[in-house]
Amino acid sequence: MSDHQSSRAEVLATLTAAGQPFELVDSTVFGRDCRFFKNAPATLRDLYSDNASDLEFLVYEDERLTYAEAYSKSAQIAHLLIQQYGINKGDRVAISMRNYPEWVLSFMAVTSIGGIAVAMNSLWRPDEMAYGLIDSGAKVLLADEERLARFAQIENTPENTVDVQTIAIRTSAYPNSPELSVLLEQQANAHGVLAMPDQRPHAEDDATILYTSGSTGHPKGVVSCHKNILAALMSWELDQTCAIAMLPEPPPPPPQQAATLLAVPLFHATGSHAVYLASYRHQRKIVSMYKWDAALAAELIEVEKISSFIAPAAMTGDLVQEAIRTQRDLGSMVSVGGGGAPRAPEQVRNIEKSFTNALPSTGWGMTETNAIGTGIGGMDYLEHPESSGRCSAVMELSVIDDDGNAMAAGERGELLIRGAGVFRGYWNRPEANEETFLTGGWMRTGDVAYLDDEGYLYIVDRIKDLVIRGGENIGCGEVEAALLEHPLVQEASVYALPDQRLGEEVGTTLYVSSEITDDELSGFLQQRLAKFKVPRYVHQQQAPLPRTASGKILKRDLREDACKRLGLAQ
Repeated sequence: MSDHQSSRAEVLATLTAAGQPFELVDSTVFGRDCRFFKNAPATLRDLYSDNASDLEFLVYEDERLTYAEAYSKSAQIAHLLIQQYGINKGDRVAISMRNYPEWVLSFMAVTSIGGIAVAMNSLWRPDEMAYGLIDSGAKVLLADEERLARFAQIENTPENTVDVQTIAIRTSAYPNSPELSVLLEQQANAHGVLAMPDQRPHAEDDATILYTSGSTGHPKGVVSCHKNILAALMSWELDQTCAIAMLPEPPPPPPQQAATLLAVPLFHATGSHAVYLASYRHQRKIVSMYKWDAALAAELIEVEKISSFIAPAAMTGDLVQEAIRTQRDLGSMVSVGGGGAPRAPEQVRNIEKSFTNALPSTGWGMTETNAIGTGIGGMDYLEHPESSGRCSAVMELSVIDDDGNAMAAGERGELLIRGAGVFRGYWNRPEANEETFLTGGWMRTGDVAYLDDEGYLYIVDRIKDLVIRGGENIGCGEVEAALLEHPLVQEASVYALPDQRLGEEVGTTLYVSSEITDDELSGFLQQRLAKFKVPRYVHQQQAPLPRTASGKILKRDLREDACKRLGLAQ
């Protein structure tokens, strides 16, 4: 064991000892044994109320809210949901919009009163929206104009009918969807400013449903409780405290309030957890972008004195290139974090070169673990740029072979994880839960990985048939099913191809009865899939796809052929 590893273990032991702020105690979640933080807030509601200060919290264009103002506004929304929409504990409320302040305020309101916030993918097409709303059983949908336009296109059938009340965000274009600001004004005129309702959650009550794409079929709703989410937030805080404690000397006090740039969607665990929810106890200012634009991001970093940025490799890579190109002062940046997709080692090194004070960091986690698992940053990351780091203090990792035997250091197998961050289960999917959870509280990740003798995790492959494009999980089976609906497509195989910016892109090899033009195929697929799922690379052939003796398509061979044909490094 290295001196560096030993010192980290010693610092963690000190920080988590009895009587310390990060004291760890034996606990349970959903009846599974785990370690948890003795001094963590009991629920997300307590997290919000305990940190309702007068410091700036949300900045969106020319709008600014303090933590206290945001908490007060969320209390007004909470009353509206209870009194006018009948939201009780356990009821689902869907949120589908851009990263407006209303996303955060609605999330605060729903989770403060024991409701379950359904963070819907804002890129979903109408049929995908319908599935999420029906599957979750949402009673209310808060949506902006773009999402309401898609909602209006949903075609109900006797078997599948969307029965949900809608509240409009920043638009009055839909008469059947009253605008939130108008509803709140009417409530204020009738009742004045209201305190947060008495209706409140408990630690193991369901708090969120986040949908994640599997290898086949519809996305699955990942259900997590308040305790799961707080385990993640406290774990990141502990890791940061540990990293600071290991510095040769403590860093100087920051010259201004810490600030972070919110450019990833809030419906992702990275955006909702690592950027948004992690800001409360740090009292960070969150500067939200309407959509990703590297030049605007650099401008905001300079003007708002942004100190941290967490995003998938595609976005941090764009920012690195912008930093190289521009003369803007990005010296306020101290951390450029990652997640959702691996970074190329060269980008890791470029982050250090491109910013005056910023060092890179990343981690591995899943929606199912509330985005925690492992983490790595600073010089440690520069020395191990291909690693996802070492395990969180409230989680455990194991690597097993096909027979379930634990693998030695350096040996590859399927990665398992357990601990306080692991979700309750998939919403209404008992068969998926049975496949995912093993005895002893272990959860199968579907990743092929190994741990070295110092505990560093290396993800090398995946068992699940997925493409991870810029942090978005795309199920190959879903894309194949859409392709096979085309009358000229006889067989289809979809696979991940390497991409320097996004990490992976969608590729496909088709057996067609006659050639299909790119425009025709793209237009056909965009009627059935969200745009980001449409294959970028398409190879057509008028011969059956190669198969194994048992009849399975040789997907790995097709992927290798595509890489050679396109000149892509594997």
